[in-house]
Formats: sequence, structure tokens, C-alpha cells
Amino acid sequence: MKIFRIAVIAGDGIGPEVIAEGKRVLQAIAAIDGSFAVEFTDFPWGCEYYLKTGRMMDEDGLEKLKSFDAIYLGAVGYPGVPDNVSLGDLLLKIRRGFDEYINLRPVKLLAGAPCPLKDVNREDIDMMVVRENSEGEYANVGARLYPGTPQEVALQTGVFSRKGCERVIRYAYELARKEDRTLTSISKGNALGFSMVFWDEIFAEVGQEYPDVKTQKFLVDAASMFFVKDPKRFQVVVTSNLFGDILTDLGAAIAGGMGLAAGANLNPERKFPSMFEPIHGSAPDIAGKGLANPLASIWSVSQMLDFFGQPEWGAKVIAAIETLLVEKKTLTPDLGGLAKTKDIAPAILEILKRK
Repeated sequence: MKIFRIAVIAGDGIGPEVIAEGKRVLQAIAAIDGSFAVEFTDFPWGCEYYLKTGRMMDEDGLEKLKSFDAIYLGAVGYPGVPDNVSLGDLLLKIRRGFDEYINLRPVKLLAGAPCPLKDVNREDIDMMVVRENSEGEYANVGARLYPGTPQEVALQTGVFSRKGCERVIRYAYELARKEDRTLTSISKGNALGFSMVFWDEIFAEVGQEYPDVKTQKFLVDAASMFFVKDPKRFQVVVTSNLFGDILTDLGAAIAGGMGLAAGANLNPERKFPSMFEPIHGSAPDIAGKGLANPLASIWSVSQMLDFFGQPEWGAKVIAAIETLLVEKKTLTPDLGGLAKTKDIAPAILEILKRK
């Protein structure tokens, strides 16, 4: 029997609540299937840990995580800890340290999910955003000059390497070819004359190897408009770190809300563990009240199952989430229901056992 070892960093705010539900679903699926098992190891890292120790994670944290098959992350961020510290010293540190250069964020309107757009069919919102996850605008290269003076200057440099651009763009082309879908590159080459022109050139170069893949390009401002006005234009999308971060939050808004937003941070070569997370943030205002929607963390479990070579179970989890949304018997308040966070995993498992 294959045993998948998963490092759990439940993190801050609602993180522990939603991750607990995802763990319940994954452990139950393993028991039902019988051909694999999961073993969780919990790490107490996050903002509370920072306030006690001055660190978001142990100094040798990456070494401790290196041997796991996957990392399951809840949420990062809490009042009293600067956002650049909470993000940079945990989430980004893991992404960079483990070369998780592919960020996969599904933007898919599930059956039963609320959509704020008028006259949009469910099949009109069904895209996979492939976001560059290791460099770009989040490489944190820059400087502060003349601090505290009227002449103070802040410099932030985006980092776009040929290797970094090629590998994420190639991944997106391969995904589009495999799934027989269109591929859209989103950049801002008209204004960012070095980084984004470079990106556009590499997209065209790599595309010569994929003549069978139908492609299109949009500037990020136009793409933002079409995400809302005509989302069916997009199937597989590839874009930079910053643009991908912003656009997928917009995507979540049109596809049921942040409570249904999941993401996978992949090291495709599997030299290091990949990390799976709901992307809704820590929501400290509702932490501990049982109001948090754990469906994004359960969707992350679906992504993890795909990564573990269990795509049938991954698809079954998504189908169970859709059934839950359609039946409307067990929904958290953000989806118009009265259920508590802890009610969702049992409801999902009951649906899975029906099928």
C-alpha cells in the first residue's frame, strides 16, 4: 500500500478550521479506496508562532519539509504581523525554496454555485490559470534609498529569466495540448517594454513547437474586462506571478466566491514537495466562529489527489462539491446556508458514499 506523507501547516485565522475538514475528507477517501493511505504531520508555523518566536517557521523548516510527498497549507496572515513578513517568510519561502514554479488555479463555475454575472452559463466559466510562481514581480528584488527623507525612493524590480518564462509557458502549452483546449497568454507588453515584451517573445518562440494549439494574447487590462464580460474566451491561461495573483481572485469572484478558490503550487519534477492550499486568506474576523467555508480546502484535496495519481477520486470530490451546492442542504452562511464549518466534511463524505 502506498502511503502519502503530508506536512500540514494550518496557519492562521480560519486556516485550522478549514484544513481540518479537508483532512477528514482525504483520510476518509483513503480508507474507502484501500489502495493508499495518508499520514499527516502538523507544524505549528504561522503568525502566532511568529509572535512567540520571531520566526514564521523554524530556521530549518525547509529541511524538515523536504521529505514529505506534499504540503497542505491553510492560511497565512494575522493582525499585528506585517503582511510582507507573514507572506515572505512562510508561503513565498516554501514556493521559492522548493522551486514550486507552477501555480495552478482552477476558475470553474460549479453546478449550484452562485455567479454574479448575468446571462452566463455554467460552461462559460471553465478555465485553468497557469501562473508563474517563483519569480516575476514577486522575486522581491529592490531597494529603499534615502529612507525617512523627502528624497526617499523605493525600487521594485521584476525578475524574468528565460528559464523561468520558458518552463511555465511550456507547461501551459502541454496542458492545452493534452486537454485539447485553447491557450491564452496575458501580459502587458505595451507598457512594460522589457519584461513583458520578453514574455511575449518567449510565448511565440515556444508556440512554434505546438502548431496544433490554438492561441490568443491579451493585455492584462483587456483580459480583466473579458473575464467579466466574456469569460468563455478563456480555457487555459498562462501569465506572470503578479497578474496571475490578481486575475485568479477576479476569477474566484465570478465563479462562486473566495470560499471556492483553490490553488496548487507544483514542482512538476517532484524533486521537492508540492503545496496545496485554499487561496481565500485567513479571515481573522470570522476565525473560531464556525462560519468559514471549507470547500476551497476540499477542492485543494481534489488537486492533491490528482497529483498523487488518483484523478478518479479528484473528479469525484469536485462532483460531490457540486452535489452539495445543488442540493443546498448543507451550506455555510457565505453561500446562503446555516451550516457550520465542521458540518461540511461529513456532508461531502455522505455524498461520496452514495455514488
